[in-house]
Amino acid sequence: MNVAEQLVQQLVDAGVRRIYGIVGDSLNPIVDAVRKSGGSAKGGIDWVHVRHEEAAAFAAAAEAQLTGELAVCAGSCGPGNLHLINGLYDAYRSQAPVLALASHIPSVQIGSSYFQETHPDRLFVECSSYCEMVSSPDQAPRVVNSAIRHAVAMQSVSVITLPGDISDQKATAPTPVYVPSRRPVLAPNPEDVKQLVTLLNDSRKVAIFAGAGVEGDHDEVIALADKLQAPIGHSLRGKDFIQYDNPFDVGMTGLLGYGAAAEGMNDADVLLLLGTDFPYNQFLPDTLTVQVDTHAEKLGRRTDVSFPVQADVKALAEALTPLVKQHDDKFLKATIKRHAKIMKAPVGSYTRNVEHLKPIHPEFVAHTLNEVAAKDAIFTADTGMCNVWTARYIDPLGTRRLIGSFLHGSMADALPMALGAQASHPGRQVISVSGDGGLSMLLGELVTARMHNLPIKVIVFNNSTLGMVKLEQLVNGLPDFGTDVHDVNYAGVATAMGFHAERVDDPKDVRRALTDALDADGPALVEFLTDPNALSLPPEIKGEMLIGFATAMSKVVLNRGAGEIMSMATSNMRNIPRR
Repeated sequence: MNVAEQLVQQLVDAGVRRIYGIVGDSLNPIVDAVRKSGGSAKGGIDWVHVRHEEAAAFAAAAEAQLTGELAVCAGSCGPGNLHLINGLYDAYRSQAPVLALASHIPSVQIGSSYFQETHPDRLFVECSSYCEMVSSPDQAPRVVNSAIRHAVAMQSVSVITLPGDISDQKATAPTPVYVPSRRPVLAPNPEDVKQLVTLLNDSRKVAIFAGAGVEGDHDEVIALADKLQAPIGHSLRGKDFIQYDNPFDVGMTGLLGYGAAAEGMNDADVLLLLGTDFPYNQFLPDTLTVQVDTHAEKLGRRTDVSFPVQADVKALAEALTPLVKQHDDKFLKATIKRHAKIMKAPVGSYTRNVEHLKPIHPEFVAHTLNEVAAKDAIFTADTGMCNVWTARYIDPLGTRRLIGSFLHGSMADALPMALGAQASHPGRQVISVSGDGGLSMLLGELVTARMHNLPIKVIVFNNSTLGMVKLEQLVNGLPDFGTDVHDVNYAGVATAMGFHAERVDDPKDVRRALTDALDADGPALVEFLTDPNALSLPPEIKGEMLIGFATAMSKVVLNRGAGEIMSMATSNMRNIPRR
């Protein structure tokens, strides 16, 4: 075998079943090795031909996040693998085990400003935990083995730079045997447990804020909250793993947040941060804080932490629960009551008696989608307003998943992530919740779905504006500018590509159109013309936000008249928090 065939065999041994990418000169030996492997049906690897390498990386990141297993993407030399970088940044920040194959110009030409020459071994260092170049056939299998081990063990990104001429040379070193390793359990230091028991027993009001690090630890965290009578807030990435079957749930904080999570944390005597690296320190209170994470470098980097604990959340919860005393429920009841009031208005107000309101309220579409989607559906969400609507209205149920570019914040992530989700989960319903801005950025990936007959369902919120950016400008005292998106009939485009597709502008048709799309064979797209003035307000509105908003409104009145302001007020009146 040659080096490329040896590499593919190593990937097969590691459990890889597909590679996302675009073929091209320096990558041809690897693609040919994939062809010779016979595809996943014959125990080999499938080649998933995307339309843009950025989509390849996003698809691999989605597969890795959903399966917890190694996923692979590839790009040819120069521009080809450069396109991978945005999706790899997303995978790196999401701790997704992804291996990127960055093919390179002929080895003898490196350093001579050759055609398409870049230096992938330098370019990808910042978005990977392992990034090395193969210089000889003898070295190749060891680099591949190390890359796989780094990606899987560290739940991170590895990048292999492989010159095309070397990948076509005869393999000269033995193929390493790959045996997967098990993840260790990181138990808390007994002294930490002792100190925390004393702290919690002396505290009347304890609140929990949970992140993605509580995955698999739901029951243990609930048991601890029951003993402490602690309300549980969560980050967006933590929503899937803690919100369901949770009588202590008080929603989410942050710019996309809802419910009483922010107030619950502010009112607590002690805040437990469990498995979260929530980056927005302005939403974290000055409360005495305990932070628990397996990665010690994350402790205290967002807010002052009095008790940093390096441990698995499950292990710590199991150690604490039998030792802490049963707390009274006064604080919990007050927070839950406040949460219920907020969820009724404003969050719930957009889902009641809105079947006649035009333009369609996006919240109503998201609420209806939540009701008609499969109980084990996988949702992918575009950054911006689609993040807001999915965060607030899609229930995880303990069986669903919601993923997106929640840490990197890239536009256009939903559609390519849906490709990876569907390719790796052929029996599950996969729904891309896309904004018109994000969808148009990687619109060509609709062709990928049709080509591979991936039955993804694309739900497009077409408000002809970059809604989140518009809100950011207004809050900062700026009139909205540069946020308009040209109106395109995306349903018509999808129809031309072979999708089941429909454009909807009447709210009475929302449920029927969604049901038809979800029931359709093959890929489907439904485009909803939604209210461009529907804005997302954070759960906690501060004075400087109001000043900035009022300043921006006065500028809009002066420049475009009062009519637009009245329209915005009408669209968002029910979204103003009331005490």
